[in-house]
Amino acid sequence: MTVALMWEARAAEGRGTELLEWARARTAELAREPLRSELLRAPQDRVLVLTWWDAAYDDELPELPEPDAGLITRAVHRWRFESLGPAGG
Repeated sequence: MTVALMWEARAAEGRGTELLEWARARTAELAREPLRSELLRAPQDRVLVLTWWDAAYDDELPELPEPDAGLITRAVHRWRFESLGPAGG
């Protein structure tokens, strides 16, 4: 089974690049390497990290921590999904 973890945060005013680099560094420091990882950004200095793991849905997996409060505007949002394969069938 493949499990995808999503981590999303919104940077404090003017700190989008810093949050992006913080997330990149924390992803590189995970306790073990995911099958795949992707770093994305969106308007309003939002940063999204996706990691994919060969694991059961309820397995304990390495996750990115909360950044320092001054770097973000709100608590980090986290989601966990089970992969069901390609959308087209």
